[in-house]
Amino acid sequence: MSDWLLSGAPRAAACDLYCFPHGGGTAAEYLRWSRDLRTARVHAVQLPGRVPRLTEAMPASMRELVEAFLAEVPLATGRFVFFGHSLGALFAYEVTRALAAAGRPLPARLVVSGFRAPHLPYPGGQLHRLPDDELLDAVAGLHGGLPEEVLASAELRELAAGALRADYRVLETYVWRPGDPLPVPLTVFGGEDDRITTGELEAWGEHTSAGASVRRFPGGHFYLRERPAPVQRALAGALASVRADRRAPC
Repeated sequence: MSDWLLSGAPRAAACDLYCFPHGGGTAAEYLRWSRDLRTARVHAVQLPGRVPRLTEAMPASMRELVEAFLAEVPLATGRFVFFGHSLGALFAYEVTRALAAAGRPLPARLVVSGFRAPHLPYPGGQLHRLPDDELLDAVAGLHGGLPEEVLASAELRELAAGALRADYRVLETYVWRPGDPLPVPLTVFGGEDDRITTGELEAWGEHTSAGASVRRFPGGHFYLRERPAPVQRALAGALASVRADRRAPC
């Protein structure tokens, strides 16, 4: 397949679900969903700079990241769905825009999570320029999500800081470019206790001509870790709507 993907086993009549990770995240977190999302074949996106791609440099900008992904990843030939959380939501959105601009097949649905609509100003600063310890402290303060075993190990802290720095550079240098709304249905998820407001999630509706829905779950920015079962049920529902579309079934 590709160094970019860790994929679950093929399943008959299953949709292909591509999961784009959050900043500092890895594919392993989403590959675990294969056990519970029985109607999907999960393809978890593995970014450069993570195990087993530690020797590869993360692209310096969102444009370069999208170009590298599309040049090297063979997307499914049937119907497929994109899911992205936090930075992964922005990444999945920009990949979809690039596919549309190139006249290539689009995902049947785009599910974005934990990220305000891309045209809204990003409220962060220049975290990617901070020293390692300050970067880790800042990210932990904003979103949490850093395991204690990582924070307790000098080697793991260094690896985590490197991944976060590369990802935040992509995020903090991102500039949204106006364009036509996508002809792709949008599902928008968020945590009820996250800093991102309902209004900022609802603003994603401006980026589709095919309808958008918003759902918030109990929890903070990493609500999908805190209570994964409701999120997976909602994802299964989104996949079911794709499979029920008789125009081009999975």
